[in-house]
Amino acid sequence: MSLLGNLVSQVARSAMNPEDAQRNPVNQPVNPRRTGGLGDILGSVLGGGNQAGGYNPRQYDRQPDSGFGLDDIIGGLTGANQRGGKSTGSGGLGDILGSVLGGQTTRNRAGGKGMLIAILMPMVLSWIRNNGGVSGALSKITGMGHEQQARSWMSNQENNDNLDPNEINRLFDENEIQQVAASTGANEVEVRQGLAELLPEVMNQLTPNGNLDNEAEANAEIDQIMSQLSNRLNTLK
Repeated sequence: MSLLGNLVSQVARSAMNPEDAQRNPVNQPVNPRRTGGLGDILGSVLGGGNQAGGYNPRQYDRQPDSGFGLDDIIGGLTGANQRGGKSTGSGGLGDILGSVLGGQTTRNRAGGKGMLIAILMPMVLSWIRNNGGVSGALSKITGMGHEQQARSWMSNQENNDNLDPNEINRLFDENEIQQVAASTGANEVEVRQGLAELLPEVMNQLTPNGNLDNEAEANAEIDQIMSQLSNRLNTLK
């Protein structure tokens, strides 16, 4: 099963919701701050409303909920048979993201904060991969003086101690942040706040045992998601 399946499927649900832009709009005033848990923007996407079963950041059983699993998401996006596919697990996560992001591009629809987080997801995964995988990314964060924060992300007992959005430019390219803001209609403060909250939660889900015992599996899943995403976006061009 997938380490990131629960997180990606919930983000996809929110991004696909036709009411996302009205219910959780972007380009709103934001107080940039270091948050805890899921935080302000990510929490508004994952914690709000009508998602079946809700999102539990400490759910590490890796099982998609029976009411609306990964196959259902891909089926709803692609028009495929919702129960007949073979995409459950990490092999389908890139398809999910690619279909969500491809739909956003082809329809020229900005969406709300759900779409913003969906667009930030591959940005975060690429950053982890480009910094040497899970352990390399954690080393990068601790090298910035945030060892205690990094420990909270790995812990399956503590809430995330998130990054300061004002420090996000030390990790992510300013041009990328500006491009995301332009494509989503969000302001740059929202983009930085979203990254400051999403990166810790991705790391939380990639370390379900509170350590690096499964790093090889986590890094392989990131590679697989990014490959699937690239293939899906190329198909939709």
